[in-house]
Amino acid sequence: MTLWTAAEAARATGGRATSDWVVSGVSIDTRTLEPGDLFVALTAARDAHDFVAQALENGAGAALVSRVPEGVPEDAPLLIVEDVQAGLEALGRAGRARTQARVVAVTGSVGKTTTKEMLRAILADQGRVHASVASYNNHWGVPLTLARMPADTEFAVIEIGMNHPGEIAPLAKMARPHVAMVTTVAAAHLEAFENIEGIAREKASILEGLEPEGVAILNADCSTADVLSRTAEALGARQVGFGETGDAFVLDAVTLHPEATVVQAHQQDEAFLFKLSVPGRHFAMNGLGALAAAQALGADLALSVQSLGRWTPYAGRGVRETLVLDPVETHRTLELIDDSYNANPTSMAAALEVLAHAAPKDGMGRIRHGRRIAVMGDMKELGPTEIALHQGLADLDAMQAIDVVHTVGPMMAHLHEALPEANRGICAETSADLAQIMSKQLDSGDVVLVKGSLSMGLARVVDAIRKMGHPVAPNTQDVSQ
Repeated sequence: MTLWTAAEAARATGGRATSDWVVSGVSIDTRTLEPGDLFVALTAARDAHDFVAQALENGAGAALVSRVPEGVPEDAPLLIVEDVQAGLEALGRAGRARTQARVVAVTGSVGKTTTKEMLRAILADQGRVHASVASYNNHWGVPLTLARMPADTEFAVIEIGMNHPGEIAPLAKMARPHVAMVTTVAAAHLEAFENIEGIAREKASILEGLEPEGVAILNADCSTADVLSRTAEALGARQVGFGETGDAFVLDAVTLHPEATVVQAHQQDEAFLFKLSVPGRHFAMNGLGALAAAQALGADLALSVQSLGRWTPYAGRGVRETLVLDPVETHRTLELIDDSYNANPTSMAAALEVLAHAAPKDGMGRIRHGRRIAVMGDMKELGPTEIALHQGLADLDAMQAIDVVHTVGPMMAHLHEALPEANRGICAETSADLAQIMSKQLDSGDVVLVKGSLSMGLARVVDAIRKMGHPVAPNTQDVSQ
């Protein structure tokens, strides 16, 4: 299928096409490039012009460049622009302009990618859906997602993130959503903001990109709900609140089971129930917000509820898997909760609540009773309150149900000291240090949660645990699709 012709791409970007080529996709990475893709030679950490020859050799249909790279012939299929980032943004805007799709944009301190994937699952049963890949939500991820959007898309789900003030509004204006959602506002990226109200104002700026008569889907339960609501009112957006105090999609009850979450809710006078395949109150809130957003896009609520039940989380975002530790005695298992992709105080508390409701198995290993074990890495970008925020995790109610806490990093060392001595596990400087000895800290029947900021590299610990056995029916999905 043709995504862009040379003439269309040149017209969109104001660039010059060296030949009459066509492309079927858009890529920024030679490692994941598919034959027929337009390779975009961004100049960020490395100048991707150095990889254009390789991309073309690997089957790229053309390359978006600001110059003819060394080793690439003049007659190679190229789109030459003044600035590659600006060219990608222009292509993204053109991709958005040519479609009649109903567009939803999602932001929030926690739950962006989860909610985006829930919406993908819901909308895929009601039309042709296009959504961001993984967490492609920044200054290149949003235009890349829009540039990849087929012209016949019926629903589009665009994730928008930020690290610093002023990032969200320009991306929202590029996406031009009919519906914009704020999952929640929490203490994430605090070092770039004076306070949580500043974070709320930045998240609320997603509403600046709304199309006329647009809808704002807002978490009514977060502490800064009034900031979100005032922004929506000032911009003339129709507000739909979700949560226990929501005015439209109201959360009535959440029941956590070891392997599922059952949610009771109502919208106006209509009660409904949905079940998620993983436990977690935070997943219940994400699901409720996703249902509200889907309905605002015109999706059928009853069908949306059914589709949501088929959603499963991405790897590293709460995926649960059972590992068989003994190839002969296959009942000897360990349960792993891989939530290693990222962390802030709110998402850490939610993950610990999931662990607290998990059901270890007794009488299976060297230790008579199965244990709830947490492996916790530093939470980054929290600013001057970072020590207190790490120490404060010790006071969470969920901690009362957790048997052992292993920590990684200098900030989590403060949590280690704040814990009762009986609950202190290993206090490691790096994930590599803990990964080397992790197998000796676990036993059959245990349930282990791994969570921390991405830069802490806790995926190493997850890999070390996985190497202890082999998985049984992992509950995950391929993020490369």
